[in-house]
Amino acid sequence: MPPYLIGIDVGTTGSKVVLVDADGAVKASVTNEYPMYTPYPAWAEQDPADWWTATIASIRQALEKAQVSAQQVAGVGLTGQMHGLVALDAQGQPLRRCIMWNDQRTAPQCATITQQLGIQNLLRWTGNPVLPGFTAPKILWVRENEPDVYRRIAKVLLPKDYVRYCLTGSFFSDVSDASGTSLFDVGQRRWSDDMLKALDIPRAWLPEVTESPAVSARINADAAKLIGLLEGTPVVGGGGDNAAANVGVGVIREGIVSVSLGTSGVVFAASDTYRVEPEGKLHAFCHAVPGMWHLMGVMLSAAGSFRWFRDALGDAELAQAAETGRDVYDILTEKAAEVAAGCEGLLFLPYLTGERTPYPDPDARGVFFGLSLRHRKPHLTRAVLEGVSYGLRDSLELMKNLGLPIQQIIALGGGARSALWRQILADVFNMGLVTVNVTEGAPYGAALLAGVGAGVYQDVATACKTVVRVSGETGVSAATSVYADYYPRYRALYAALAPEFKALAEVVARHTSGA
Repeated sequence: MPPYLIGIDVGTTGSKVVLVDADGAVKASVTNEYPMYTPYPAWAEQDPADWWTATIASIRQALEKAQVSAQQVAGVGLTGQMHGLVALDAQGQPLRRCIMWNDQRTAPQCATITQQLGIQNLLRWTGNPVLPGFTAPKILWVRENEPDVYRRIAKVLLPKDYVRYCLTGSFFSDVSDASGTSLFDVGQRRWSDDMLKALDIPRAWLPEVTESPAVSARINADAAKLIGLLEGTPVVGGGGDNAAANVGVGVIREGIVSVSLGTSGVVFAASDTYRVEPEGKLHAFCHAVPGMWHLMGVMLSAAGSFRWFRDALGDAELAQAAETGRDVYDILTEKAAEVAAGCEGLLFLPYLTGERTPYPDPDARGVFFGLSLRHRKPHLTRAVLEGVSYGLRDSLELMKNLGLPIQQIIALGGGARSALWRQILADVFNMGLVTVNVTEGAPYGAALLAGVGAGVYQDVATACKTVVRVSGETGVSAATSVYADYYPRYRALYAALAPEFKALAEVVARHTSGA
């Protein structure tokens, strides 16, 4: 009877369950969605009960779809959205809706923490600056704004770890997810006594932390009845979504980097040693591979910039797609491919929703620079693809400056399906790219971690060697010399425009307040 593995992703839009066999073949992939609540501008919340309900449904449906019995499931892995605050009372009940990773209400708390503790202490204690998405400032926001809730807190969990609690009745997290709380000593792979003391947050509130493939708990009798698995099935530590996703595509040794073109853009690099960018421009987190770390740069609008362009200026292409059944992005990129690299001097800054790496600036905005009478829509299209690629190179350059070797780049995400965009990336980076056979993302990596904990694989490296294969390659073309000339001009634009971004934001606020 072959063993099967389950990966659960407590994502932003739904609970996705992937069921795989020991060879890595996906036997079922099921998602059940749940709502996000935005009671005020810049707030984002979810009900933890919705995660659990959706997870129950997804597990049952995956087992039924694959015709796999409970006895055949060797282990369960967890992953999901990072940084969210789930506050529980002494009975293990949520005290309020989860404050999510994309909630921006805690900017004042971040500013206060940074001012009082100093950026160098934050980098020394946690490896990262305190950002509004992280967990610690959310705790302080509850303390300051919901004192009745704060007084009743007995435990603080991250989203996937709340689902683990529902599955097992145990309070655990893993080192990769804990790294994004601003309460974790990333270098020592443990909770930071210095941060907890400085912020007056009780250590007893926090779960125990394990390495990602370690068995943290086992499914209890109540959960087993609900989800259709056996009592005692092992549940491993799992990982934050980016760490788990990169296990799933084989980014598990130093020298391998992934570049993901989703709505946001992520550059993720495995590291044998603990490296911290001196100004905190890169995230420094524990990897889901025991004894390893990872560096991560995040740009907020990668493929999201292309989608904005499609929606704002692509009416004709959308109509053509509807008439012919072709993909609208294929139509846009087909025309853009006829434009020469560099777009005859047209540059695009992809800061449509502010930026995170290398400029943590919420006031930054998108810019077309260098427009002339010669430029037409295909030039603008290609400029968007090139601008995002320049922005992703910013993260690669920061990693190189820390001495991180870059030997292979794996292109991921929806944008990487475009042959033109892959070519632009390779030429901007001056390094070839590969694609791989794995497309299921974070829950697939969580399933592999479960396989290590359950003894199906000897270790994470063995799991990845068993299932991950290179499926395509994109080499560097002569255009790399063109991009080498344009990239410094792209880099100069943010510094020149940053004061104007801030001034413009103040004008906008003055004229839209109360609107």
